[in-house]
Amino acid sequence: MKTVSTSKSHGGIQGVYSHASEACACDMTFAVFVPPQAKNGPVPVLWYLSGLTCTHANVMDKGEYRRLAAELGLIIVCPDTSPRGEGVADEKDNWQFGSGAGFYVDATQQPFAANYRMYSYITEELPALIAANFPADMSRQAIFGHSMGGHGALTIALKNPERFKSCSAFAPIAQPSTAGWSKPALEKYLGADEAAWRAYDTTLLIEDGKRFPEFLVDQGSADSFLQEGLRPWLLDEACKKAGIGLTLRMQDGYDHSYNFISTFMDDHLRWHAARLG
Repeated sequence: MKTVSTSKSHGGIQGVYSHASEACACDMTFAVFVPPQAKNGPVPVLWYLSGLTCTHANVMDKGEYRRLAAELGLIIVCPDTSPRGEGVADEKDNWQFGSGAGFYVDATQQPFAANYRMYSYITEELPALIAANFPADMSRQAIFGHSMGGHGALTIALKNPERFKSCSAFAPIAQPSTAGWSKPALEKYLGADEAAWRAYDTTLLIEDGKRFPEFLVDQGSADSFLQEGLRPWLLDEACKKAGIGLTLRMQDGYDHSYNFISTFMDDHLRWHAARLG
């Protein structure tokens, strides 16, 4: 692991790091904020998964999480959204696929299967790296994300309920297997058999019996992707049928941007901190 940069903030350290990833077969970059409480021993870990076109830097620069993370004593881990670099398959003219659009799946179709293994990267490789190099209490982990990253957070929590104490999302893609901006990506990564897509679809995972105690979801009413891409009512229906607690807050007038995310970031950090103990 290499240190790209570190900077003191609110008594803690905001760092950016890179390493050679086995899962993604390329160099990967990620950000970690370590709060001042970590000087006295391991602290809980909150994972943030970003959305389409983003890198680790978007939430680091615009999410406004450090002040309260320092107060609450939370490590915040911000991975990249996809593999990158020479030799990594991509569609440079398609912002909904390839670089910046890994969708947190393990691709099975060539040429993407060689690098696009973001599910394994987020659930196996990067946690091991965090545990080995940071003062992280890995028995207390939570996860949240935005849009594509909200989809990632929800699906990862549903498939790993023993690992995560809590899960929330900003404007998640509730049913990516039928949304116009995600269905083509799932087909390219996972093949034409839609049965394979179910493992990466929140509503279908719930339908198939996966469970998590509760979710917090914030969604802006003025989000231009609301009707065709995000469709939180599908998540609401699935959770009600399954008896999963869902706090779905429709936020009047807010859009899909980091202005929306930063507005409600404190609410999510406090919600996770209360459940991390």
